[in-house]
Amino acid sequence: MASSPSTPASKRLCLGIVTGPHGVRGAVRIKSFTEDPAAIGDYGPVSDEAGARSFALSVKGMMKGVVLAELDGIADRNAAEALRGLHLYVDRGQLPPADEDEFYHADLIGLDVVLADGNPLGRVAGLYDFGAGQSLEITGLSGETVMVPFTLEVVPVVDLAAGRLVVEPPAGLFDKPEPPAPIDRQESLAAELLKEAGE
Repeated sequence: MASSPSTPASKRLCLGIVTGPHGVRGAVRIKSFTEDPAAIGDYGPVSDEAGARSFALSVKGMMKGVVLAELDGIADRNAAEALRGLHLYVDRGQLPPADEDEFYHADLIGLDVVLADGNPLGRVAGLYDFGAGQSLEITGLSGETVMVPFTLEVVPVVDLAAGRLVVEPPAGLFDKPEPPAPIDRQESLAAELLKEAGE
């Protein structure tokens, strides 16, 4: 599965986030979400979430897991500091097609989730990797959130053209918990009296 964060080219993908300035000449540190962190500079200009500001991005190196880069028009530390927390986006159409059996996160968000028999389960709300493999966050029909492993066994079909994916969840994953049995107040009181009598 592709590690970068529906198919329409108008969708925008977040490639990274500015974590702070680097040095005094306007360079920034960027946490990159692309599979190869340095590839964040390969897709043309990046923009803010609203698409209001656009920057040419030039990668200068790597340091402690972050990308060091220069953004066009950012010439000093104060300007770089002002960008802290800025998410950097590109249009989906600027990225190459994903390899077979790989998907961009943005292609999955919002897909309908159905069982193999076509019964609806909900919609994909997110895709996460907590260290033991990727998991899909699914918002169920009644608003509940369920995490399922994003594996071929559990998610055998991803049909981007149809806007859906098929899930074969482990038994009980989508079952609602049984409500606790009501407590019979008289039986409870009798049990307490018997216990006290036994003492």
